[in-house]
Amino acid sequence: MTVTSAGPGTVPRTPDAVPVVASWREPAGVSPRGTVVVVPGRGEHAGVYERFGRRISADGYRVWAVADPTVDADRTEGQVRALLPAEPGPVVLVGSDSGALFAAGLVASGLPHVAGLVLAGLPASAGAAPGSWDDELAARTACPTHLARLGDDPAVRRGALADAIPPSWFAAADPAAVGVPVLGVHGAADTVSPLDGARGWYAGVATVELVTVVGGRHDALNDATHRAAAASVVLFLERLRLGPDLPAIVRVETPGAAR
Repeated sequence: MTVTSAGPGTVPRTPDAVPVVASWREPAGVSPRGTVVVVPGRGEHAGVYERFGRRISADGYRVWAVADPTVDADRTEGQVRALLPAEPGPVVLVGSDSGALFAAGLVASGLPHVAGLVLAGLPASAGAAPGSWDDELAARTACPTHLARLGDDPAVRRGALADAIPPSWFAAADPAAVGVPVLGVHGAADTVSPLDGARGWYAGVATVELVTVVGGRHDALNDATHRAAAASVVLFLERLRLGPDLPAIVRVETPGAAR
């Protein structure tokens, strides 16, 4: 993992040890198949997506993760805009929680150089705000490895899921204005952003597929089913390489089922 520190202008809420920008490169000798830029959610930082970044980069995609936009939205937008024209395409924004809403708002507002969106745990409607840190961990993930990562990481802002997302972000993320293909990944048991509300938002997008994770919680990319979530993302990326209409690559059949 390559890390770039915060540098001048870092806000006091972000400890110096937090990787504001992190990257995971495609394997040596492999031409990059595209670029993924991850926008973290409330309380997270770029390094939280190390496991996801390593898995996606192993399949030949260059992965970057930027800073939590709820700390400094201008900084995060600047990081995204600096990366997009310089990296090999197709370029896809991957957002989680408030990062998903922020990424959708950027694209809906006309951000260039983006070929697709992956939105995990999109906060399209208000759910239950966790009352304690233990409640927040339980709402985030059922993965014991990720629970330990969050619990042991002093740079993760505890209680962040109870923070209100700026109303302007909801207004900016107009689904009808999103002109690129979208993959939604959403936990069926997400209490922070209930699935029905997310379904309503995705229904307004022109080209969209929604992957529902059975029993999944809010941090869909870092839940107990993180392997299946990553596989869904890779399949979306591979299809996007073939065209914006997402041509099918594989089809699942059940021989004899119709007899």
